[in-house]
Amino acid sequence: MGGNALIGVLFHWMGGLSSASFYVPYRGVKRWSWEIFWLTGGIFSWLIAPWFFAWIRTNDLFGVIGQVPAHVAGLCVLFGMLWGFGGLTYGLTMRYLGLSLGMAVVLGLCTVFGTLIPPIFQGKLHDTLLATTSGRFILLGLVVTMAGIVVVAVAGARKDAALSEERKAEVIAEFNFRMGIAVAVFSGIMSSCFAFGLTAGEPIKTLSAAAGTGPLWTGLPTLCLVMFGGLITNAAWCLWLIVRNRSAGQWFGHGGDAGSVPLVANYLLCALAGTLWYFQFFFYTMGESQMGRFGFSSWTLHMASIIIFGTIWGFAFHEWKDAAPRVRTTVWAGVGLLVFATVIIGYGNMLAA
Repeated sequence: MGGNALIGVLFHWMGGLSSASFYVPYRGVKRWSWEIFWLTGGIFSWLIAPWFFAWIRTNDLFGVIGQVPAHVAGLCVLFGMLWGFGGLTYGLTMRYLGLSLGMAVVLGLCTVFGTLIPPIFQGKLHDTLLATTSGRFILLGLVVTMAGIVVVAVAGARKDAALSEERKAEVIAEFNFRMGIAVAVFSGIMSSCFAFGLTAGEPIKTLSAAAGTGPLWTGLPTLCLVMFGGLITNAAWCLWLIVRNRSAGQWFGHGGDAGSVPLVANYLLCALAGTLWYFQFFFYTMGESQMGRFGFSSWTLHMASIIIFGTIWGFAFHEWKDAAPRVRTTVWAGVGLLVFATVIIGYGNMLAA
């Protein structure tokens, strides 16, 4: 099966929609502390969903995993643990900055590191990007992506400057611009480690293909290892908070805020949020399988699509309600640049094909 750049872009947009939407169900969780709902959803994100979908789509999953060299598995888990720090603080960024501004800052850094470092690490930057017409189009798409991210971030900063502290708190309950920016920078750098984990897991894709797995699904076993690393980091932090805050009883309806805890609804919402979080990478590996030797550009497409859909969610939740018309026009101009960037990158991949 040959690569198809158009299908690849579509899969990346589906992954971006999943990623941008994952935090929405968490907003409906009632009377659970952050560490409780984050770990509950995370068990679905980093453990149940990766292994379940890899099991049903991979030929002889456990046989493939058993053949993975120890150093390859170790790198996948290590990069997953580092990515876990990014995912952990990504959730905090949403709390402090909101969906649209938080995503723009985090994913801007994530785009640069996650797209450029893998080909640099592999020694293929010149041959892949600079020496070919298709590569130069992809590089142009990356530049346009960064321009779009900067425009969205500037709009967010202008919106922030125009609002009173009281109004900020109404729109985003725990709004804290300085804390949010600091957390977002750290999150963006660490989150890019997911791309490194996928690069380290390339031999696993070869093993999966040799076992008879279809091209769209060969990346799923790698997700099992990388996301297990993310589970280690997030579980360690959440369990520490649970012990410190004595919040474990909330899982059983005790010890939360005043009032009864809607346990069934909370568990279902966390399961939905966690599965959506996983689906971003499920579709990501499918999209990457269509990109051929320009698979590294998948990260740029993924990040851009998350910001696009994250901005739409931000408007849906009235995060931009009190922004001046000029500011709202600016943010949509940034989104337009991101859409244009995905077209450029898709065209670059089509030239390569």
